[in-house]
Amino acid sequence: MGFGSNRILKELKQFQASDSLQLIPSDDISVQYVDMKVGNNPLYPETYRLRFIIEDDYPFAPPQVQFVGPNKIPIHPHIYSNGHICLNILYDGWSPANSLRTVSLSVQSMLSGNTDGSRPEGDHQYCKSAPKNPLHSKWVFDDDSI
Repeated sequence: MGFGSNRILKELKQFQASDSLQLIPSDDISVQYVDMKVGNNPLYPETYRLRFIIEDDYPFAPPQVQFVGPNKIPIHPHIYSNGHICLNILYDGWSPANSLRTVSLSVQSMLSGNTDGSRPEGDHQYCKSAPKNPLHSKWVFDDDSI
């Protein structure tokens, strides 16, 4: 992975000082897992796991990010039951200034502020036809229509 692997190693160290985000050790630098707690929202009492799949063009392109684990996909209007997350910074809004930790914090913040315990409209249909890689989904973000 060259340049990207040095950056990833630095980024992984950023998780050491967090109580609510825990990096799960991985032998494969291109696949990382982060366990997330959302302490201030009763809709999310469990620990949820994010999987990051990091390609060679990282950080210039976003990693694949999705929730994984049986029965561990949080219910949220922007999180599909297959774990795909509709969040601009994971797609068109990506910037190399983002990191695995800042993405995790953004997703955690999205959960923390949610009061709607429902799945996105069209969840079932999307999950039936969704690509395995969430980066291949065609998302329309609310702010795209402005």
